[in-house]
Amino acid sequence: MSHAEDLNDYPTSARADYVFGCMKANGETRQSLEQCSCSIDVVASLLPYDRYISAETVLSMAQVPGEMGGQFRSTEQAKTATNDLRRAQAEAEVRCF
Repeated sequence: MSHAEDLNDYPTSARADYVFGCMKANGETRQSLEQCSCSIDVVASLLPYDRYISAETVLSMAQVPGEMGGQFRSTEQAKTATNDLRRAQAEAEVRCF
């Protein structure tokens, strides 16, 4: 099995989207740019891009009301995907902020 750090498989646009969202949440300062850039690097080193996309999709679809969104909130696969992303983000928080 490959590790994300071996692949560097996050496209620039995905990294930029992450940093943009992170900066919106943490202040649009030079310091937050550095911290958010560090954060996506840590996430990318821990989570292969395909798993990152799966987790982001689950989180987005879980916002849909009703039965459709419920499928993304309640399945074990959805919980695993989001938990993997949250663990990577927690590690990034420790290392970068």
